[in-house]
Amino acid sequence: MSIPQLIRRGRKLEYFTIVWNSLEALIALVSGLIAGSVALVGFGLDSLVEVTSGGALLWRLHQDDESRRERVERAALRIVGVCFVLLAIYVAYDSVSTLLARRAPERSVPGMVLATASLIVMPLLARAKKTVAAGIGSAAMSADAKQTEFCLYLSAILLGGLVLNAAFGWWWADPMAGLLMVPFIAKEGAEALQGKTCCTGGAACH
Repeated sequence: MSIPQLIRRGRKLEYFTIVWNSLEALIALVSGLIAGSVALVGFGLDSLVEVTSGGALLWRLHQDDESRRERVERAALRIVGVCFVLLAIYVAYDSVSTLLARRAPERSVPGMVLATASLIVMPLLARAKKTVAAGIGSAAMSADAKQTEFCLYLSAILLGGLVLNAAFGWWWADPMAGLLMVPFIAKEGAEALQGKTCCTGGAACH
């Protein structure tokens, strides 16, 4: 597959990422607020951050001028990094307050279905992005694939917390799942703020 074809495929993958994460955020936030689930709300907010990240990468892939594309990327990374850090602080605060108040979330079937669907879709999407990244030599696309894998980890944590609460009534499993998300989210934010997901290391960002 030629470079232009790979770039077009990369754009399609980013369009899909934006649409999927937008629906994911809507379902997770509504379900989380109804059920009182910290983990679901945190997952939904993370999906919104992923939409922002996907939009920034899509904008970059549409830039023909390389210097302009690099400026767009650096600005977008700082914005996304701040969003991740704020999200980590919110999830940590809400999880701890829920544990202290012993607030039990309701069972959320939509949340479990969403997490299961994400566990199926995210590995396929990450693999496709890695293929494009390798083909065009793009460190940025490779970093975006890692963010997609990151969403996979959060889905597994989310599903575990929801299932334990639904099956055994372990109310604390949900806020604990939220707390488990915090280091992943904070690490992603710190790396974005440090510019570690920029096109560095000699890789060409097409």
